[in-house]
Amino acid sequence: MDHTWDPRQYLAYSDQRGRPFFDLLRRVRVESPREVVDLGCGPGNLTVALTEVWPTARIAGIDDSAEMIGAAPADSGVSFEVGDLRDWATQPGQVDVLLSNATLQWIPDHLELLDPLVGRVAPGGWFAFQVPGNFAAPSHAIRAELAAEPRFAPHLGDVAVPSSHDPVDYYRRLAPLGLEVDAWETTYLHVLQGQDAVFDWVCGTGARPTLQALPDEGTREAFAQELRIRLREAYPDEGNGVLLPFRRIFVVAQKAA
Repeated sequence: MDHTWDPRQYLAYSDQRGRPFFDLLRRVRVESPREVVDLGCGPGNLTVALTEVWPTARIAGIDDSAEMIGAAPADSGVSFEVGDLRDWATQPGQVDVLLSNATLQWIPDHLELLDPLVGRVAPGGWFAFQVPGNFAAPSHAIRAELAAEPRFAPHLGDVAVPSSHDPVDYYRRLAPLGLEVDAWETTYLHVLQGQDAVFDWVCGTGARPTLQALPDEGTREAFAQELRIRLREAYPDEGNGVLLPFRRIFVVAQKAA
């Protein structure tokens, strides 16, 4: 089921969401790439930062959300376009650096997509991506439990649900393709403010397709209110803020020259 994105809501936690991008980028050890592509660039705020890292590169940001691309900075030195990364993976041409930040988790069976994506990386080039790895956490488990209840389940059978794999799975998929692979995981501890901070967080990402799939405002609000209550219980304000542990999976791979 298709869903849309709200750039403003997504950017509400831009600092926290941006940190993994820069942690990923630090492990891409190339000085002067010619062609750089950011697949799933979202509103483009992080993609634009690449112009400072690689000022001589031609940089493109691609996202399948017209809303996100519409919010991308104009005259930034980056070429932004609406496109499906699955289609991009099958096109001709190669790039020196291929990045994807918090995007592949939305592609079912994305392990199968890694092969054609690697094919679009030039010899000696780099393929780097990051995906959430927290889908067993309460922030996702509570949404899934609520979505399975009889009052909501009939509307949510084909709703988009993100998923990812462990570092070892990505290593085993990529290493036989002739890449030198560095795969790891990090758990960030985000300190958020406000009793519904985690609700606001998930509504900008993982819970958004679920809420949009519900058929009317009343059903949507009933789901949202119950989700708020359960998330408050799972993530209480401890006096100095709401603690949200967030596991992420990183892969940086260099193709043989």
